[in-house]
Amino acid sequence: MKYIKNAKLVLENGIVWDGALLIDGDRIAACGKETDLPVPEGVEIIDAQGSYVGPGFVNIHVHGGDVWSFYDHPMEAAHHFLSKGDTTILGALYYDLSKEDFVKGIHTIRSAMKNPGAGKALKGIYMEGPYMNPKYGARSEQNKWKGPIRAEDFKQIVDEAGLDAKVWAVAPEREGVEDFMQYARQVNPTVMFSVGHSEATPAQIRRVRRYGLHLQTHCMDATGQNVKWAGTRGSGPDEACLLDPDMYAEIISDSGAVHVNAELQRMIIRNKGIDRVVLITDSFVSFEESPEELKYLTDLVFDANRGLNGSKLTMSVAARNIMTHTNCGIAQAFLMASRNPARVIGMDDEIGTIEPGKRADLVFVNDRMDVSRVMLNGEFYE
Repeated sequence: MKYIKNAKLVLENGIVWDGALLIDGDRIAACGKETDLPVPEGVEIIDAQGSYVGPGFVNIHVHGGDVWSFYDHPMEAAHHFLSKGDTTILGALYYDLSKEDFVKGIHTIRSAMKNPGAGKALKGIYMEGPYMNPKYGARSEQNKWKGPIRAEDFKQIVDEAGLDAKVWAVAPEREGVEDFMQYARQVNPTVMFSVGHSEATPAQIRRVRRYGLHLQTHCMDATGQNVKWAGTRGSGPDEACLLDPDMYAEIISDSGAVHVNAELQRMIIRNKGIDRVVLITDSFVSFEESPEELKYLTDLVFDANRGLNGSKLTMSVAARNIMTHTNCGIAQAFLMASRNPARVIGMDDEIGTIEPGKRADLVFVNDRMDVSRVMLNGEFYE
């Protein structure tokens, strides 16, 4: 057993400033004020030295980091993010992959999930494709899925992904997409659908809600508005997400507020409430140059057309950024970076908050969200 003392515990409903934790194996056995939690005999005592101790970050939308992509180097990519506090990770696959490459990527990530060490942080796959709107998103010219939606094209991918596909991003306006959604739901009844890279109207999104669509992929990014008259603003996925109290909104919060400007980040939080906002990194591996006017920002990634192609964020940095841009506190940032994404992928009974019985996935940070230690399954990850 392990006893963590001298911690600022970040709980779901607030902060315990003189906190302590008791870890039994891979589980949290008890938590609370240090004065109320006696030290059992024979335990290993760990001094948190005044660090904030919160639930490990849950990074549900991430393609890769440093030089490693989850498509072909999932263990190296998982290590990159786990070492920085992301204790639950969904490796993302993108619509620029062919059917054969989708199947290969799924198999590669699934194989890594069975490995010890960083593989234990990999909990599934975020399928950003294949059926999104080819008008939107980075490298849209490389979208290999612009043609008709046919069962003979998607069944092999869905079958291979199985229960490991935690999220499928789709464009509800695409003809035939319901056939795909029905089949994906048949194979995995608990899968979450997300509206992504889309210009669907709120009505089109409501039509497919019954398949389990409760998420918007990177809100305010790669979306259209369906403008009908010159000089007016139409309604698209962003408005649909803001209107629907049951939908979660993903936010990429980079240091310069380029993906989503600070005013819009504040508007999303004010409208959705902290409980329905999910921080994501959308981290991507790219070696293309930044546009001259954005070279001073080091956490952005661009494609060959100088268009945004994701980020170089980890969740701790994204959490720091959203505190900067919205004036939310560290406890709220943990909700958006840990609890809410855990809810989206149906794992909040195991992870996302510090509670007795939950998995001992923890992160030790200072008030700037700089990570000093990471615990996965009750053991420190070095």
